[in-house]
Amino acid sequence: MILSCQNISKSFVENKVLENISFHIEDNEKAAIVGINGAGKTTLLRIIVGESVPDSGTVTLSRGKTMGYLAQDGALDTESTIYEELLSVKQNLIDLEHRIRQCEAAMQSAEGKDLDSLMKQYDQLTHSFERDGGYAYKSEITGVLKGLGFTETEFEKPVSTLSGGQKTRVALSKLLLLKPDLIILDEPTNHLDMGSIAWLETYLLNYKGAVLIVSHDRYFLNRIAGKIVELDQTRATTFTGNYSDYAAKKEQLRAAAMHAYLNQQREIRHQEEVIEKLRSFNREKSIKRAQSREKMLEKIEVLEKPTQVRADMRIKLTPRKQSGGDVLTVSDLGKSFGSLTLFEHVDFEIKRGEHVAVIGDNGTGKTTLLKILNGLLPQDRGSFRLGTNVEIGYYDQEHHVLHGEKTLFEEISDDYPTLNNTEIRNLLAAFLFTGDDVFKRIEDLSGGERGRVSLAKLMLGNANFLILDEPTNHLDIVSKEILEDAVNSYEGTVLYVSHDRYFINKTAHRILDLAEHKFVNYIGNYDYYLEKHDTVMAAVNASPAVEGSAPAPSGGMDPSASSTGNKQDWMAKKEEQARQRKKENDLKKCEEKIASLETRIEEVNSQMCDPAVATQALKLQDLAVELSSLKSELEQLYEQWETLAE
Repeated sequence: MILSCQNISKSFVENKVLENISFHIEDNEKAAIVGINGAGKTTLLRIIVGESVPDSGTVTLSRGKTMGYLAQDGALDTESTIYEELLSVKQNLIDLEHRIRQCEAAMQSAEGKDLDSLMKQYDQLTHSFERDGGYAYKSEITGVLKGLGFTETEFEKPVSTLSGGQKTRVALSKLLLLKPDLIILDEPTNHLDMGSIAWLETYLLNYKGAVLIVSHDRYFLNRIAGKIVELDQTRATTFTGNYSDYAAKKEQLRAAAMHAYLNQQREIRHQEEVIEKLRSFNREKSIKRAQSREKMLEKIEVLEKPTQVRADMRIKLTPRKQSGGDVLTVSDLGKSFGSLTLFEHVDFEIKRGEHVAVIGDNGTGKTTLLKILNGLLPQDRGSFRLGTNVEIGYYDQEHHVLHGEKTLFEEISDDYPTLNNTEIRNLLAAFLFTGDDVFKRIEDLSGGERGRVSLAKLMLGNANFLILDEPTNHLDIVSKEILEDAVNSYEGTVLYVSHDRYFINKTAHRILDLAEHKFVNYIGNYDYYLEKHDTVMAAVNASPAVEGSAPAPSGGMDPSASSTGNKQDWMAKKEEQARQRKKENDLKKCEEKIASLETRIEEVNSQMCDPAVATQALKLQDLAVELSSLKSELEQLYEQWETLAE
């Protein structure tokens, strides 16, 4: 065991963040901490590395072990170049190399015992140099920098001139080169493109030390983590396996808890009805039996109703009208900025109902394409055409649709004046803005909060063609899952740019990969893209188009995807996924109906107990009939829920 956390608790004023958190990390283990925004993940990391002091509890790092930490805002600020900054990590090897050169120079003029002594010293120095990787450290630095997205032409850039994301990548590079026994990373993929993330995954999987990660990147967690520590309502629960294993186990536990709760509620209602019936007989024996059952009922430890999955935020995106079958046609599109060509000779079509993801390295032109399609930037060549009745809803990374000086309430009410106060508050509550939150100014919101406001406005627009630029940025895992549900149930068409591979896997029917100034088409999700990428790119690069005789058919179907067998396999997989989503949706709807009926039953019971209603015979009769109908419907829903849950 390399790290032990025992009974860690932390509060800020009266806000309890962590309570009796206990878990441990074994040598060479890869683990992750997950939880919604505000659950205390970063606070826990700061306590582990000693940047914050817990109110109680202990953190123990094994004797002789080293620990390295990269915070979310772990950017460096130095006048050194990128290469010089990483070279400083290997200062011990540089010093050793310098001593070896000095020893070599001294041996040229030494004789006798002095020479013997120098040769012995030289052997020791060269052995240490070789053992510590002295002959490979320069290539190691180059490999890490290239793996995290830096080109050789950028190595001599001063760190002070870099963007915040680039500085964080330099800090991550330094940490990886230090090779501590335990690496702790807080959102390491935030500033990386897909290629760099894949490189980091491979690096960490092969890393000989232990790794502890906080991340909202579920695909990354699936690849890396063998243990998940969940923070939920100040407590920690440990699950064995990767993120998918954790999610499945979590759902099983929730379903089991809901099953136990519903069974107990049914038994309680049954006993109450029996008691009521026994009392209605108004006989001494029946009253005693009723009293006996009441005592038994009082002794039952009533189970708390499990919270519904993502019940506090639900998005329903509904097109106001249906578009034509051809939603978007792009012909020979090209865009450059000066001598920098982003893409050229781009041709593709999007049909109604398709969910198309655009992927590619940072700076290749993905966002530029979306801006062109929205009329925010002109293309240099080519054209695009929208189909019949197509109405675009655009979600951009910078949230230009928002007005910084307005409050949340004003942002909605000014753009949608037909909505009343209650409707606006209900909408904002669906996106986790309640109470006085609605009077916060847009400019004071975090990136994730602004994203949720933009999604709220997008929902009101009732567009039938959604164009989304990095919609999952700054969202926690729960919010991402909610957005996935909304996109999957959306009846319109979706085109989006994202580096969230898990989101792409869940929502994409087709992928357009922007590589080498053109778009290559894959009919499938991200896993399918990974499976076929090397084969497809080899075929594309071998074609005459790449050698200059003609432009490559960027929107054409890739050779592998066109084969009947692969297409049938993919269709079968999508149909199975659709069936599974329908089951999950049916289960959620059933739980919502149960909650609604339980609420109405309580309301009817309250009305029947109201003295003002007690004197109204007809009103009481109507309420009694409604109550009977509600209970009957509730029983049927209980049975339906059990069937769906099983």
